[in-house]
Amino acid sequence: MLRFLATLSPFNLWMIFLAENLLVTALALLFGWLILRLNKKPIKQASRNEVLICLLTNLINTIITYAGFWLFGHGYIQLIFEINWLTLFDFLLLFFLMDFAMFVFHYLIHHSAVYKVVHKFHHHYADPIPIDLFVLHPFETISFGALWLIMLVLYTFNFYAVLIYLTINVFFGVTGHLGIEPIPANIRKTFPFKYLGTPSFHHRHHLDINHNFGFYTNIWDKLFKTYKP
Repeated sequence: MLRFLATLSPFNLWMIFLAENLLVTALALLFGWLILRLNKKPIKQASRNEVLICLLTNLINTIITYAGFWLFGHGYIQLIFEINWLTLFDFLLLFFLMDFAMFVFHYLIHHSAVYKVVHKFHHHYADPIPIDLFVLHPFETISFGALWLIMLVLYTFNFYAVLIYLTINVFFGVTGHLGIEPIPANIRKTFPFKYLGTPSFHHRHHLDINHNFGFYTNIWDKLFKTYKP
């Protein structure tokens, strides 16, 4: 697949990457809609502003995707295309490294002047809906994308581990913006759920901006005393 993409013109690459990002967004929103439907929760309609910002986020993510492909094509990003036990290791490494990096980035934004200009835009939606995963200030979308590309440049990850991580990333993003907690309380107290960033964990952050800065886990919040159940 990557070899085929390398033969395409820049314009065709842009179109493919844009279609890919739009498809991921559509599937993510459909997944969120299904969860709300199955839990018999009201499905709030997205505002015109949310839809427009979501589309802008997709355009920026398309640029980031193209940049990643360019870095790969020029040898700055290297990947391993084999399925073995290192696939799991690379996924876990990427999962926890990105979780920590995004926790630090998220915490710093909240404790700087940048919050009022940039991140407060996302927190305008205290009771989020799935599309709000993609409702970010452009600066924040670019920053998260740059963080992602830097991670890939610094270490040679397994290609399939990257695909698994990207899938898990969207899953956590959508469930964190459902506005409900589909996981029963007794299950959330068991391993590994008690260490994960469940929907209610991130929803609490939208209600209380001084706690729960983590994304995939609550480990860093517990370690740095910013956790609120």
